[in-house]
Amino acid sequence: MANIKSAKKRILVNRTRADRNKAIRTGVKTAIKKVYAAIESGDKAAAAQELKAATKTIEMACSKGVYHKNNASRKVSRISKAVNQMS
Repeated sequence: MANIKSAKKRILVNRTRADRNKAIRTGVKTAIKKVYAAIESGDKAAAAQELKAATKTIEMACSKGVYHKNNASRKVSRISKAVNQMS
């Protein structure tokens, strides 16, 4: 454990931010899973609705700095492509 006051604070702040980032990442993964579940069920309307929700979640995570903008863009692109390829 650190002895310097500022180092102790950094440890606490880093832990807090790590927990926040983990929660946001988990939310993104869940949203993406919901999109793929809707695709598997074959319901295009539900898939489109889940796509909209997942896109919002991913963009919010990107704006918070959890994901790089290219990573977020790639995730949105992949799920959009999957929904658009539904017959």
